[in-house]
Amino acid sequence: MTPSISTHAPSGAAVSLVIPLYNEAAIFDQLESRLLSALGLLPASTEVLLVDDGSSDATGLRISQLCQRDPRFIGVHLSRNFGHQMAVCAGLDLSRGDAVAVLDGDLQDPPEILPEFLKKLAEGYDVVYAIRRSRKENFVLRLLYWSFYRVLAALTPINIPLDTGDFGLMSRRVVDALKVMPERRRFVRGLRSYVGFRQTGLLYERQQRAGGRSKYNLGKLLALAADGVFTFSEGPLRLATVLGLSAAGLSLAVGAYMFIWRLFSGEKLPGFATLAVGLFFLGGIQLICLGILGEYIGRIHHEVKQRPPYIVERVERSR
Repeated sequence: MTPSISTHAPSGAAVSLVIPLYNEAAIFDQLESRLLSALGLLPASTEVLLVDDGSSDATGLRISQLCQRDPRFIGVHLSRNFGHQMAVCAGLDLSRGDAVAVLDGDLQDPPEILPEFLKKLAEGYDVVYAIRRSRKENFVLRLLYWSFYRVLAALTPINIPLDTGDFGLMSRRVVDALKVMPERRRFVRGLRSYVGFRQTGLLYERQQRAGGRSKYNLGKLLALAADGVFTFSEGPLRLATVLGLSAAGLSLAVGAYMFIWRLFSGEKLPGFATLAVGLFFLGGIQLICLGILGEYIGRIHHEVKQRPPYIVERVERSR
């Protein structure tokens, strides 16, 4: 199926805001207030899709109450927690705007700057992605984020902009292209770059969370990073080949050294320690290569099952 292509500028047309939420009841009042203020700066036909990613607190209830009060808000309730990227995709699939923005519900992505994004789309761009000028996390997390984006850029054949997240604005034809992609392990910012068309960045100051704790713990961040690397690059497989060749070359060099030693030296060559170190080294190389293969095989297994990437329990629209 070929996606429909929309080439007209979104100025004055419908805009969709996709906001994934997971256990954000503690800051929902602030989110509602900020969104209502931002809606005054956006076209009157703007819709806001609040995607409840299987929250266990009162987030789902607060979404339902807001949808009843204001027809511009649409509640999308997933049947369980499918993860941030799947919640974003659910919102994109259900969006109806000629321009679609994605932003996090923890208010680290300020909705007030969305009019600047719309101006860029009106200039003819299809994607306007937000570039983080600075981050408010601790030093270790900032270092990990910085390293990840540069490793990803070095490994992937497509240009995924540095220091960017999912926060951004896309034209309808970009969203339609994303919707027909069949893969189930989604790394949205990578897919957005893969689609192509005219893209540009916009610098912004990433804020601290409005409250509560981030739902992205270290394990989830590492899983997201792995999805970014293994779904967009065969570089790790080439790395496994390089490691294997390097280990084989080193073994040959050590073997040659030992042979020459036995020929020309009268001293005994200590063997146990050398053998143990060599076995551990080669064993480590093999396990690393098996782990890399396992990551790819696991993703193949996930794809061939063709399970839906998310399941929507209900959608609340008052219009």
